[in-house]
Amino acid sequence: MSLISSEYYNRDVSWLRFNHRVLQEAADARNPLYERIKFLAIFSSNLDEFFKVRVSAIRQIKQLDKGLRKKLITKPNRLLRKIKKEVNLQQQEFGNIFKNQIIPALEKEGISLIDSTRFSEAQAQFAKAYYKEELESKLTLNYKISSEEDIFIENEQLYLASIYEGQLVVFKIPSNTPRFIVFPTENDTCSITFIDDILKHNFKEVYPENTFYSIKVSRDAELYIENEYSGNLLQKIKDSLGNRKTGQVTRILVDQKAPKNLLDELKDELNVNDTDIVLGGSYHNFKDFFGFPNPTDKNLSIPDVLPVRNKQLDAYDSIFEAITEKDRMLYFPYESFDHVAELVEEAAKDVLVSKIKITLYRVAKESRLTKALIDATKNGKEVTVFMEAKARFDEQNNIKWGTILEENGAKVIYSYPGIKVHSKILSIERIENEKPVLYGYIGTGNFNEKTATLYTDFCLMTKNEKITSELIQVFQVLEREIIIPKSKKLLISPFTTRSTFLELIDNEIKNAKAGKEAYIILKLNSIQDTKMIDALYEASNAGVKIDMIVRGICCIVPGIPNQSENITVKSILGQYLEHARVYIFANGGKEKLYIGSADWMTRNLDHRIEVITPILDADIHKKLRKFVQWQWNDSVKARIMDAKQKNKYIETDEKAIHAQQKAYEELVKMNS
Repeated sequence: MSLISSEYYNRDVSWLRFNHRVLQEAADARNPLYERIKFLAIFSSNLDEFFKVRVSAIRQIKQLDKGLRKKLITKPNRLLRKIKKEVNLQQQEFGNIFKNQIIPALEKEGISLIDSTRFSEAQAQFAKAYYKEELESKLTLNYKISSEEDIFIENEQLYLASIYEGQLVVFKIPSNTPRFIVFPTENDTCSITFIDDILKHNFKEVYPENTFYSIKVSRDAELYIENEYSGNLLQKIKDSLGNRKTGQVTRILVDQKAPKNLLDELKDELNVNDTDIVLGGSYHNFKDFFGFPNPTDKNLSIPDVLPVRNKQLDAYDSIFEAITEKDRMLYFPYESFDHVAELVEEAAKDVLVSKIKITLYRVAKESRLTKALIDATKNGKEVTVFMEAKARFDEQNNIKWGTILEENGAKVIYSYPGIKVHSKILSIERIENEKPVLYGYIGTGNFNEKTATLYTDFCLMTKNEKITSELIQVFQVLEREIIIPKSKKLLISPFTTRSTFLELIDNEIKNAKAGKEAYIILKLNSIQDTKMIDALYEASNAGVKIDMIVRGICCIVPGIPNQSENITVKSILGQYLEHARVYIFANGGKEKLYIGSADWMTRNLDHRIEVITPILDADIHKKLRKFVQWQWNDSVKARIMDAKQKNKYIETDEKAIHAQQKAYEELVKMNS
């Protein structure tokens, strides 16, 4: 049966459906209260980035010549309206969760989150004193006196706005003060208020007839330099970072109670239209809820889970000995990322180690790993670091670390025009028996100590020459010693990843037509590339069973007759962010399993340096397979992704499986 039609879910609307799954976690009463509050913060932070990046990109399409726009599948105005409709629905749901679930739940725990209309006399006095001592001198007033003067609203900053004597009045809420103020305890009750309400309470004395409403602006965060090939790219990145503060407005988030005359003034002042106005609640920047205080002695969060140390690695005096014995795999955050830092630390001290090469995409602000690289240079090792300075929102931190490494003697290579280096790879050369021997590390997640406690990722440590000999070629490409790597085992974007995956899918199609067992199992963050989706549709029509676990963007439409009947898609969202990429193919009974850094997005396949490794060790293959199967069977945090992406939780009559908890319990048992 041939592919009859192609249907793709819009990537931006699909991303919004992912953020809806975050909102579901905030509404899930099975989660501890402060965990639910954290998910409100994640939802808010995600949405901010969406408007700064994706909505900005859509708006840029509107700037194209009309003839070019007509050729595009995406109609920008229509898509922006659809986005706004979805966002408005989610904002309403967000407000409902916060007002009708979270606040009453806090009350049950003896915590009152109150606004300025509910201040007691003592709290009103406290608010007045706090304003005088901490806030008044820090306030920034923007007052539009005449039509010639402009009011500038900073990106992602909080403001209170009103119309006073026919003119727009805007106060910037100080960003160098706590967002939440805990009042002195009264009658055994813990009361908390927003700093917004401290200000509103005090503004009544100056503007007794006015009500102030919260506003927040999101601005275009793109640097628009990725495809520039002339000049100093690093310097251009540095010079462009400041543009984020003044970029085009992509959203004005406004209290839904704001009157029309205030909305009209804001639209006129910021040169936007109704599409750019998003109506929200009385408070914005809910990402501040990451720091929401708990003035009680109750534990209202998920208890901290300590990563376990890998018993197999700890059984050896040297990590190099452990890897020489056999390939090793770690599963973060359940297993400790300390092992990775210790590998580099050991390499820095080992007299037999001659060279260390690593790619860094997102680096922790305080990094044990980068300190080890600096120590290696001081100990005479040749250290080469590829630092991706275009990693969005981490540019400044990456440039900082690149500069520090460079100053300490490392060879630092920065971004290339037109392509990002997204691979998570490390190569260590060691002189053994007077010959250079390579040790390799290939991961699905960044070399980042912080995210390694929050994201689920796999990594492979290996001495297998079939892999390490090809891994070193990736670094040779980055150092411009060779142009194209020759690889038989590794999949390397933008050279062999797409073609190899298409060959693997085609092989499943042939096996299905020959009556052999044929299946594909994919665990991805996102899938958007239409050529890969079409190949999966063709495989589905040939009878290949396709099971997919997709955390975020999912443009494939499952369950459509004559198109995707054999495709099932699930999505898991839980305590940890599912970040690992795993690719499994039946291969006629000789199953092939890969892990790596690439999603099935066009950017990962064609416009980034990505590295994907086969799992050649039978023990690791078996272990990985088990973890993926548990995820597929998850009936606590998994949703079924139907054609409309309704995000319905999976229900089962069998014993509930919580894949993240099960993985941790299994690794505790294995390493005890």
